[in-house]
Amino acid sequence: MPNFTRCLALPEPMTSSGIGLRAETDDDRDFVERLYLTVRWEELAQVDWPETAKTAFLKDQFLHQRHHYLTHYHDTDFGIVTWGGAPVGRLYLYRGRVDCRIVDISLLPEARGQGLGTALLGAVFAESAAAGRTVSIHVEIFNPAQRLYERLGFQDVTVRGPYRLMQWGAPSMPPTSDPTP
Repeated sequence: MPNFTRCLALPEPMTSSGIGLRAETDDDRDFVERLYLTVRWEELAQVDWPETAKTAFLKDQFLHQRHHYLTHYHDTDFGIVTWGGAPVGRLYLYRGRVDCRIVDISLLPEARGQGLGTALLGAVFAESAAAGRTVSIHVEIFNPAQRLYERLGFQDVTVRGPYRLMQWGAPSMPPTSDPTP
């Protein structure tokens, strides 16, 4: 099962309102698959396929994405976002030396528009700024969440095909030491 060695510290206003973040476990497999299908379903709205074909396609894509994440982001913390104890999303973070990569952030439709994504990103920003790291994310150019990322200060680093690599903040300079007494 995925890693979750460094729990992101959520601010008290989030935790007191029932928001939590915990390690993803094998028991979350069905939820994570359902979340993926829910998030990606709208992309297939224009495709003239039967619903069963769309579901089968998305389930296959989910398996490919999961394999990719587990293979290429093995040091990533895989977290489940909860609200009132129920899972409502996922937050996958890879903390590098100079950058914290948001590998994935997804919320169920009923959890969107409530300030939850903004609060989660704020917690990522606070942790990353304290560690002198930037925060980056790849986002598809048709993803409506890119407006949120822009509003929070993410800027384009590169755009390749349908993907934008966006970055927040600048790493602080490492402290220098003066060897003279």
